[in-house]
Amino acid sequence: MGENEDVLVSIDRGVGLITLNRPKAINSLNHPMVTAMSRVLADWERDDAVSAVVVDGAGERGLCAGGDIVALYHSARAEGPEKGREARAFWYDEYLLNAQIGRFGKPYVALMDGIVMGGGVGISAHGSVRVVTDTTKMAMPEVGIGFVPDVGGTLILPRAPGLLGYHAALTGANFDGADAIAMGFADHFVPHEKLAGFKAAVIDDGIDAALAAHAVEPPPSQLVAQRDWIDQCYANDTVADIVAALHGHDGGPSDDAADLIETRSPISVSVALEALRRAAKLDTLEDVLRQEYRTSCGALRSHDFVEGIRAQVVDKDRNPRWSPPSLAAVTTADVEAYFAPADRELEFS
Repeated sequence: MGENEDVLVSIDRGVGLITLNRPKAINSLNHPMVTAMSRVLADWERDDAVSAVVVDGAGERGLCAGGDIVALYHSARAEGPEKGREARAFWYDEYLLNAQIGRFGKPYVALMDGIVMGGGVGISAHGSVRVVTDTTKMAMPEVGIGFVPDVGGTLILPRAPGLLGYHAALTGANFDGADAIAMGFADHFVPHEKLAGFKAAVIDDGIDAALAAHAVEPPPSQLVAQRDWIDQCYANDTVADIVAALHGHDGGPSDDAADLIETRSPISVSVALEALRRAAKLDTLEDVLRQEYRTSCGALRSHDFVEGIRAQVVDKDRNPRWSPPSLAAVTTADVEAYFAPADRELEFS
């Protein structure tokens, strides 16, 4: 079943199975994959023979490393009327899929094993049963490529305990399965070696029985243990103030966080901070996705989006030349421009 080889689709005893199948690319999402997932979820929601859905990724490396940023790079660099068209179309449909998952009327079990980043968070963290493992490596790393956290991530990030979500968004750093549960990105912890058994048990015995047999208490969250300095430093007004506070703390992890933020796109981290503050006041996933679509289109107009992907993925010199070049050079108007209405606003049917 399922006409897209990058997404494998089947039904086993009433459980709809979706496997992202680009293992060499850590199952990065391209536009046809988004379209295929959206179509099959719409079909299954109407199909009484399907009682639940399980989503996982092929291969050993992870559920999904994010969107196919090389395709977005080429779209952003295109000339004339094609410039940015495919990137905007991809985000439009991707965010509709994120919302579709968020309001899906049947249990949606996401197996968040291995690498789960960016777009991978979007197809998992809005589901109703979100399972992480001891190999989970999650991140919202957008600021490292001149982009802004999206896929509904800005709904969850500002609602994490204290200011943990601000730390995750501004550094783009990885966090583990225990942190993901503590921050509201996941619900259950199943050891990696039990995951195949858990998936089989969902099909054989149902979700509740599978969780009872395979889920365990997560280890303590290392991020929660660091809330004192995180809450203190990230409470400052601007990113520059936050970085200064991090450097002024007692060294160690806070210095590492500051160093990381200073490698990121200055405009991206500035917009990310504002986006989280605005998203904290928005009520629904749809409202947040509308704002994210605006900031994504804003990134598409920027210098840093193309430059960030070039440095990280295309030329791989890891030496982006950001513009504006520093946090001090980013103006309020620069940030505001990212929140301007898109040419075509994101709308939900």
